[in-house]
Amino acid sequence: MAKIDLQASKDWQPTHVLPIGDEIQAVADHLVLTPVSVIENIVDGIDTFWLDKKQLTQLMQVLRYDLSEPFDMCFDISAIDETERQHVAGHVSDFTVSYHLRSYQRNQDIRIKVALTNDDKTLASACSFWPNANWYEREIWDMFGIIFEGHPHLTRILMPNTWQGHPLLKTHPARATEMDPFVLPPQKQDEEQQALQFNPEAWGMKRQSQDNDFMFLNLGPNHPSVHGAFRIVLQMDGEEIVDCVPDIGYHHRGAEKMGERQSWHSYIPYTDRIDYLGGVMNNYPYVMAVEKLAGIEVPERAKMIRIMTAEMFRILSHLLFYGTFAQDIGALSPIFYMFVDREKLFGIIEAFTGARMHPSWFRIGGIASDLPKGWDSLVRDYVNYLPKRLDEYEKMVMQNSLLKKRTVDVGAYSTKEAIEWGVTGPGLRATGFSWDLRKQRPYGGYDQFEFEVPLGHKGDCYDRCRVRVEEMRQSIRIIEQCLNNMPEGPYKAEHPQTTPPNKTNTMTDIDSLIPHFINVSWGPTIPVGEVSMSVEATKGIMAYHLISDGSTMSYRTRIRTPSFAHLQMLPVICKGQMVADLIATLGSVDYVMADVDR
Repeated sequence: MAKIDLQASKDWQPTHVLPIGDEIQAVADHLVLTPVSVIENIVDGIDTFWLDKKQLTQLMQVLRYDLSEPFDMCFDISAIDETERQHVAGHVSDFTVSYHLRSYQRNQDIRIKVALTNDDKTLASACSFWPNANWYEREIWDMFGIIFEGHPHLTRILMPNTWQGHPLLKTHPARATEMDPFVLPPQKQDEEQQALQFNPEAWGMKRQSQDNDFMFLNLGPNHPSVHGAFRIVLQMDGEEIVDCVPDIGYHHRGAEKMGERQSWHSYIPYTDRIDYLGGVMNNYPYVMAVEKLAGIEVPERAKMIRIMTAEMFRILSHLLFYGTFAQDIGALSPIFYMFVDREKLFGIIEAFTGARMHPSWFRIGGIASDLPKGWDSLVRDYVNYLPKRLDEYEKMVMQNSLLKKRTVDVGAYSTKEAIEWGVTGPGLRATGFSWDLRKQRPYGGYDQFEFEVPLGHKGDCYDRCRVRVEEMRQSIRIIEQCLNNMPEGPYKAEHPQTTPPNKTNTMTDIDSLIPHFINVSWGPTIPVGEVSMSVEATKGIMAYHLISDGSTMSYRTRIRTPSFAHLQMLPVICKGQMVADLIATLGSVDYVMADVDR
């Protein structure tokens, strides 16, 4: 992407190392920008700045290129419809666009917020600074109708092109019962079919080169190797991929919209369905965000149980990846063995929670129930069992000469490219960059555990698999430490906003029964505030950005998922590949379409 030239910033240098707020303010003063104001009451402690939209491009230039330790990653871009908000923070407006930026050198995040009105819903695109802003801006246009000037292709991304309206506006219905019954007369069906046809020229593609014609090939949306309803339109020169257009949205269920109509407590089961292979890992950032807003301190026993079960689901997810990755390349046997290992672990999860893939077990303030009697022997048997199986798979899969030929040096990208495109988790660490949220920013008690961060060195398909295999061994280490050091004590906090609340005196004391009934029926009332909490999930960093307006429901629920960012990079890494290479590349990315579309 072209670098925007800004002469005014070239000679600015801080005279000494400044806190980021002071450093940005010094830049703003030097550039004669509208004063930048810091919001002091953001609960998560991330420095947040409001900026006039006319100055956005200048400040982005400074943050991305001109600081000595720049903010090299666009972690997320989201928007908020402020029109029904009662407790407005910062600048009064109809809409807020929020940029969540990260500097790996600083190990620091910041937010830049811009206020927009209904009469002027336009903003300069950030794609020239962070290429992965492309899909985030398309999503905001799709959901809110905000226009990003200079965007290379501002079209719908999750909703069909024929959709009317913008779903995350407060005026848009949140339930099917609020809309007219769906009908599909023949004329509309023809229009929908026509809208699905791919137009290469609309994407800046050409149908011919000087020598020959290009062919356009649909991979999906029902191809087995795309792991869900996902379509990739390939531009082919013979058997070589020239370019591709990922087409997502087939799994879109409006999970963020649902967050505006469910109570804080009743939304927990919805989180399970995001990365549906991650189980309680999906609950983790959500409940931590609510706890941060409410000021709830989770007991030590609950913290350790959360870590133990989260690592179990990391193993469950990675085992499925391991088997299907080998299967995509042509090795059919491994997945059958690995499903046996998953069933054994699911048996433990079921003994703990009463459910398997989607237990919805984490609660605001702790977990739903304490560990059952005999839990320790179940876990000890498994941590003794799995390492030997992984040793067998090492010979069966990782040392397989055919698998190596299909994956080594295939689908590779550098650390710089990974950061530019928002890649996190194993996909980033496969390039040799050691960044694990559990190490760099420990949460939930991870600072008390000893484990290593596996790294690759080429960033290719093989390394992405290798990193996940080693992560399973480290998860076993963490689970074993939980097993040997599980503290006694309560499994949920004694806080009035904890769910479910304490039931001890409800049958004898009306003053306990009424609050309990209200809390269970309507859920807790969470204090006004804004927070973002992240976890190192199975596929990368997952974050929940919640805004409370002092109600029993979230005013805005933003879900930042790793898979959404990862699939956006496909056109970069697939160029020059054969279709068979693309299949290996897709498998190595380890995405889930519900994680992409939400």
